[in-house]
Amino acid sequence: MNLFRQTAAIGLGLALWLPPNAGAIAATQKPAATSAAKAKTPADIEPEATRALQRMSAYLGTLTAFEVRSQTSLDVVTVSDQRVQLDGVVTYKVRRPDGFVIDVDSDLKKRRFIYDGKKFTVVAPKLDYYAQVSAPPTIRETLQTISDRFGISMPLQDLFRWNDPASARSDRLDSAFKVGTATIDGVETDQYAFREAKVDWQVWIQQGSEPLPLKVVIVDRTDPANPAYTARLNWNVRPTLTAADFTFQPDKGAQQIKLLAPK
Repeated sequence: MNLFRQTAAIGLGLALWLPPNAGAIAATQKPAATSAAKAKTPADIEPEATRALQRMSAYLGTLTAFEVRSQTSLDVVTVSDQRVQLDGVVTYKVRRPDGFVIDVDSDLKKRRFIYDGKKFTVVAPKLDYYAQVSAPPTIRETLQTISDRFGISMPLQDLFRWNDPASARSDRLDSAFKVGTATIDGVETDQYAFREAKVDWQVWIQQGSEPLPLKVVIVDRTDPANPAYTARLNWNVRPTLTAADFTFQPDKGAQQIKLLAPK
């Protein structure tokens, strides 16, 4: 019996946190809770907020390699409309343009995603299963391909797309403003709030010459319970990475299975 009812996805690969019997999060889109959408006006979007996003995006685009450790919390909603929070950790090793390793670790699920420029691999270490498919030559193309073909979204995949001109993120904003300053894990940041058609989201950006996102909160407005996803990010922008970091070697006894497209 599924405890969780269906609700719209709020981005960044949230379904990865759910156990196999939790039901689909993102299977259907519900209408927005508000009965009529308010037309945005220039006054709703503060130039300072969009400039901060552009500056952060430009800086992230200069990083040829990075490591990130993210402490995450995800709200899921039960069939009785009660919010339940699930915690976990996501770690990244990224080499642009053609390599990443992403580890998802929660009490409910462990997954590893590996891309080496030629193949994309999903590993379920507790189950001793893995699946592997050929992949395009860049991270951006691979993310799009695995989403289109297999319905897989990486947790926090916007980290790869902030600086992608094709995303047109600013064009989708209905409102944007600076909330103020805040200290995140001892670091001074500027806090900004944004609204799009179906989500509210906030980002805390490190002050100074390295404008890194240190915290992200996303709220799903298509669901009356307003479930949220929160990530606190710890960065290493000067990692020492080698080809071995992105090389997959199955454990002895691990069984290869097929990666299937959703029905």
